[in-house]
Amino acid sequence: MARDYKKEAKYQAQPEQVANRVKRNQARAAMEKKLGRKLPSNVDVDHKRPLSAGGSNSDSNTRVVSESRNSAWRKGSKGYKVKSV
Repeated sequence: MARDYKKEAKYQAQPEQVANRVKRNQARAAMEKKLGRKLPSNVDVDHKRPLSAGGSNSDSNTRVVSESRNSAWRKGSKGYKVKSV
């Protein structure tokens, strides 16, 4: 089945998704400020409790993990145990 880019763009433009993207960008900026350096592009700021489940951008709910580890759980890995980078 081919990817429907028009439908995907429409979904990403919904106000709720825009607000979540803003929160993710703010979390990354806050982590960079906390660490005092720019994070490389191959790491993500992970929310321990996802924003979609009521998580926040607080320091206790965010951590820096590799991009591959942060997306691996969605691909069927057992559990969601991520070690911080």
